[in-house]
Amino acid sequence: MRIGIIGPIGSGKSTLAHLLSSYYHVPMVKEPVENSPFLPLFYADKKKFALVSQGAFYGELFLSMWKTKDEPFLICDSTMFSNLIFAELLKKEGMMTDEEVDLTYKIADAHMKLIPKLDIHIVLVRDEESLFDNVKKRSRSLENDQFNYLKFHYKNYNKALQKVFSKYHLPKDKILYLKVDDMFNQLHFNQLVAQIEEQYQKSTHQQQSLSLDSDS
Repeated sequence: MRIGIIGPIGSGKSTLAHLLSSYYHVPMVKEPVENSPFLPLFYADKKKFALVSQGAFYGELFLSMWKTKDEPFLICDSTMFSNLIFAELLKKEGMMTDEEVDLTYKIADAHMKLIPKLDIHIVLVRDEESLFDNVKKRSRSLENDQFNYLKFHYKNYNKALQKVFSKYHLPKDKILYLKVDDMFNQLHFNQLVAQIEEQYQKSTHQQQSLSLDSDS
């Protein structure tokens, strides 16, 4: 089972990825953005550094996923789709041009052809107040004074996500919308694991049925 986690800023992608990696004792691909030297440049001038930052994030993420391409069980704290959602949001906000986003898609397409597909794409769901609270709690200095950016991000995130999923014809059985709260609460975490495993079984069954149909 290869799992990718998607969600807006502050939704808890890294938290869930770490918890699942520890729970299943499997490798985790960390999101490269947080420690990227391009991130401070992006926050300082989004319009100037959006394209180059996206390219850097894709390159680092691809390298991490390439190194773990043979792992049968993997937790990814980001996906190529996740970054494309950001590109769509940056275009809508006027930070990237149509041509720059088209180039970003071409780069992502080239990367995705070289790595295995994920079995499940988990989309974390939280209300806006909870998202803002989480951003405040982690106290990243780069995210200070980013209220308008985050507000726009949250308002338009789902629409951008659906656009990306639709473009790549991602099957519904491979998508799990997961409403999360305190993931360190053991009972809640166990419920999340149960939902993930149930979705994986559904996806596996669907793929087996499609395989049998194609063989007959």
